[in-house]
Amino acid sequence: MENRDGRPLHERLSEEFRHRIATGAWPEGSQLPSEATLCGEFGTSRGTVRQALATLRNEGVVTGGRGRPPMVRAAVQSQSFSTFMSFTEWAHSIGKTPGQRTYEVARRPAGPVAAAQLGLEAGEPVVEIYRLRSLDGVPAMIERTTFVMEAGRLLFDFDADNGSIFNYLRSRGVDLSRARRTIDAVAAGPDDARLLEVDPNTPLLRERRLTSSADGRPIEYSEDCYLPSLTNFTIDNTSESRASLVRIPTP
Repeated sequence: MENRDGRPLHERLSEEFRHRIATGAWPEGSQLPSEATLCGEFGTSRGTVRQALATLRNEGVVTGGRGRPPMVRAAVQSQSFSTFMSFTEWAHSIGKTPGQRTYEVARRPAGPVAAAQLGLEAGEPVVEIYRLRSLDGVPAMIERTTFVMEAGRLLFDFDADNGSIFNYLRSRGVDLSRARRTIDAVAAGPDDARLLEVDPNTPLLRERRLTSSADGRPIEYSEDCYLPSLTNFTIDNTSESRASLVRIPTP
């Protein structure tokens, strides 16, 4: 494989394998080509192929190993911590069609939680977004996002029902370079349950995300609540490279 972006070969192989699974080239329940076949196709070693397949096993996309041939299985779609992607970019990367329905884009005083995260005084003006996100038309996530005014004011000229907010803001020069995520579980309230078409108190996977510029200026704080039956989160690390995942006790 031609190396155009400087990433390790095993990462690019994992991406190619995910693409083949997502597009049906390797159907659910099918056995993957042998390691020897994959080595020959991509001109690489067994170790590299095994590392790529191990990533897919960790994500729950592929089963097998320890003498059993790797198989494609129907799995909850994983979103990795190893890269910084918007929901739209992630959906496209797994072969799904992202969708959204916007219920609110509003300027209002910052609440205490968002203000603390964004380094603002409580009551300073911010722009809040409330959207339902979907995968292939199926409700998947509730998005509650707060932007500092410098970035958020640009969204009054954007159709939030048609496209990625992050991609739009980047096209307008907003620096969205870094993110810190906190993952926990919450119960679906009445409004979220109705939009996600589940019963109230259904467990949801909540991602609280603080997005900053390259120099550390907070830009966005979001609380995104996912249906765990449609997505989960993974983190990849090795003995040589440790990912910055921190376990934080809940008060």
